[in-house]
Amino acid sequence: MNPNDPSLRSWLPVPEGSDFPIQNIPFGLGEHPDQYPAAFTRIGDHAINLFELFSAGLFKGVTKEEHVFEGIDCLNHFVCEGPAVVRGVRQRLSELLRHDNPLLRDNEALKAQAVFPIGQVHMNVPMNIGDYTDFYSSRQHAYNVGSMFRDPANALLPNWLHMPVGYHGRASSIVPSGTAIRRPSGQFKPAPDTAPLFGPTRQLDFELEVAFFTYHGKQLGQRISTAEADEYIFGLSLFNDWSARDIQAWEYVPLGPFLGKNFASSISPWVVTLDALEPFRVPGPVQDPAVLPYLQYTGYQHYDIKLEVAIRTTGGSETVICRSNFRHQYWNMAQQLAHHTVNGCNINAGDLMASGTISGEAPDSFGSMLELAWKGTKPLKLSDGSERKFIEDGDTVIMRGYAEKDDLRIGLGEVRGTVLPALPF
Repeated sequence: MNPNDPSLRSWLPVPEGSDFPIQNIPFGLGEHPDQYPAAFTRIGDHAINLFELFSAGLFKGVTKEEHVFEGIDCLNHFVCEGPAVVRGVRQRLSELLRHDNPLLRDNEALKAQAVFPIGQVHMNVPMNIGDYTDFYSSRQHAYNVGSMFRDPANALLPNWLHMPVGYHGRASSIVPSGTAIRRPSGQFKPAPDTAPLFGPTRQLDFELEVAFFTYHGKQLGQRISTAEADEYIFGLSLFNDWSARDIQAWEYVPLGPFLGKNFASSISPWVVTLDALEPFRVPGPVQDPAVLPYLQYTGYQHYDIKLEVAIRTTGGSETVICRSNFRHQYWNMAQQLAHHTVNGCNINAGDLMASGTISGEAPDSFGSMLELAWKGTKPLKLSDGSERKFIEDGDTVIMRGYAEKDDLRIGLGEVRGTVLPALPF
């Protein structure tokens, strides 16, 4: 049976509105206190240790490598086996977890070793990330930022409508959801006619993004076409690319983001496969002017994934400040990957490519504080009565994302991080 079939039910309980029904079957890297790091999947509020299932022979004939599901690099080894193996594992898990299959359901000893309440498993960054690329692919976001710092008539730079603009970021500072974020310090220039200062950023911001992990690519010197891209994309996670706007504004000319971006990015723990998101493909925007042949594509390459951002203050009050959608991307993932490799750049299993800030046309769909509060000129009112121009110490930023259609909900979960004060100098 197709793992996406909406009629499927699991023998594990799935709360109403859960991001993780049996039709999802995401992959993550977790650790139970009594076990070594291992690959996990999730159903409802339970995490399932895939190494324990493998050791019990339940993936016989599907996976190749003996220890593919154990160790801090396990998902990289798993993904190196390619999309056919990943699909086979997802299919086998769908069969094992169905309500009428007793093989795992009635094996109490194996369940005790493999199935845990989600709160008992510490989730890490899903993969060992070798390289990280951040794109700039939301037209509305690019227009908003260009309007602020230049003028609306010249908001988009001349190259923006012709290629997916991106830059290479820092992989070592990508941290799992729940990791506290230390306010960074650096140089910034408070006004054009003043000398630069050094100190904690005064304009700490989030960026609402969706990122994708890759399979192992082609050899150096070869390229991946838009038609081939799906076979090189493992799956998606939520991504908060924290930004220090004042530091960034002073440093980014001429070489782009540096200290304003590389201090931290937060990622959600689960990778949701493209196969699980297949029912939620939608058409993208008309691209005018027409793109060059290597960026042209067929079919639906955008995804209808609802996104939201909330701020929780130290007092515990939570306010949703943004509701956006992944479909707002101008440049889709197939185009991003094709552009990334068109010069022969090779990709590896576990490389991460992020969308860039995702903003819709409505003011409450802007994907950063820079836009929502319009460079600090329109402070946001939170539910506890306080106001925000940017993120303050003690604030927790929470991002959530899910796709929903015909009573089927597939979610990416959430990514969150609490801001700590800067270290003194």
